[in-house]
Amino acid sequence: MHPMLNIAVRAARAAGNVIVRAFEQQDKVEVTSKGLNDFVTNVDKAAEEAIIEIIKKAYPTHSIVSEECGVVEGDDNDYQWIIDPLDGTTNFVKGIPHFAVSIALKVKGKLDQAVVFDPIRGELFTASRGKGAQLNGFRIRVKNSKELTGSIVATGFPFKQKFHLDNYMEMFKTMFSKCADMRRAGSAALDLAYVASGRVDGYFELGLKPWDTAAGELLVIEAGGLVTDVNGGLTHAQSGNIVASSAKVLKEMVSDIRPHLTDAMKK
Repeated sequence: MHPMLNIAVRAARAAGNVIVRAFEQQDKVEVTSKGLNDFVTNVDKAAEEAIIEIIKKAYPTHSIVSEECGVVEGDDNDYQWIIDPLDGTTNFVKGIPHFAVSIALKVKGKLDQAVVFDPIRGELFTASRGKGAQLNGFRIRVKNSKELTGSIVATGFPFKQKFHLDNYMEMFKTMFSKCADMRRAGSAALDLAYVASGRVDGYFELGLKPWDTAAGELLVIEAGGLVTDVNGGLTHAQSGNIVASSAKVLKEMVSDIRPHLTDAMKK
């Protein structure tokens, strides 16, 4: 295992321990709102602190971008860690056992290492650039589906950007009419990990942040899949609008999405 991936795994497991202990004591979870339909808990912050402490101890000069603390500049900006300490906070708050720790490392602007850890199921998804993707140490691959027909597609509703709802529902209807079924589980990191491991055939969502998708993106790519924006381009890290699947299914998904895009979505 790459030394930096090893640190990411240690950090993810430490955060997972914080989260699981808190999940078993829901009465001690403190929830506050940080925006429209956007919540943060004391557990998000404690998990984030655990991750940053481990990373900074190993690599004190590296930079960090994290959901709760924002940007922490380091002396060496060639190395940037992208952290979501608890992806699926709403699930966590409601007692739904589906959430994950997401940690990615960019080296000179390129995704290089990735961890998505589901602490409830004990599932550790990892990837290193050029070395493939694994689930608990075993190689995983994107399902090589040829078409949407018969497929399972994961998605997320634009709950923070409800002004996109009409357009989103048209995308949803077009794909739902073709595929076997669709899933909305509440964690972008796990949705992407499930694409990487072949549990679902594809995934699309609007309005995400880099910490939601960075680790999952590398997992999908290293598992043989593709990740693009909703127009088939590569602006997803900036726009937050993302599609992930095998090459043929992604092409069909983008084709179904494109007629319903607004000008703002295309940027």
